[in-house]
Amino acid sequence: MKIESIGGSFYFLTFIDDFSRKIWIYFLRHKSKTFAKFNEFKEEAEKLSGKYIKFLRSDGGGEYNANEFANFYKSQGIIMQSTSRYTPQQNGVAERKNQTIMNMARSLLKEKCLSNIFWAEAVACSPCLLNRSSTTSLNMKVPREACSATKLNVSHLRTFGCIAYAHIPFELRKKLDDKSEKCIFTGYSETSKAYRLYNPISKKLILSRDVKFLENQLWNESGN
Repeated sequence: MKIESIGGSFYFLTFIDDFSRKIWIYFLRHKSKTFAKFNEFKEEAEKLSGKYIKFLRSDGGGEYNANEFANFYKSQGIIMQSTSRYTPQQNGVAERKNQTIMNMARSLLKEKCLSNIFWAEAVACSPCLLNRSSTTSLNMKVPREACSATKLNVSHLRTFGCIAYAHIPFELRKKLDDKSEKCIFTGYSETSKAYRLYNPISKKLILSRDVKFLENQLWNESGN
């Protein structure tokens, strides 16, 4: 991306399980971090599925052909497959999924009239929804369930970009201070059972479990 995200990233990296169609997504400031993110993905995916990665197919980008990658493939018994030049259809699943993610992210931003600086938040939210949605590729099964064989609860899903009031713990406020903080809902935490919120006034990202959502309201409608 040409615009730096709130978290300081310029790139996003996706890995897709060809069997379940589950998507993993990571954000990078530099492409040189691709190998480190692949290691994160490999560890998480193999623990979740109970299977080992056997093949990795990519577009042949230089970040996948570095010596550290080549040595790792050999040590782990992973077969690397690269598409031919200018033939993205050879990796059609990934290409179509990336296009779907971008279309969803664009729609999420436009729906709530959000600036493009929120691109990473919208992009991150898209796989979260896709992984929990049935697909014809799996005979209308859900990717997350197909990958881990566990039923999912989607009651926590909320409207991206809406106004959200995050509760301020008693320990962090004085007697007459506000009990909540007005923010924009930007997604879901991957490390805890919490929502990701952004305060445009303080320019801070917040993780909060206790949140009240006004899903039909835009930030601009509040007069800020």
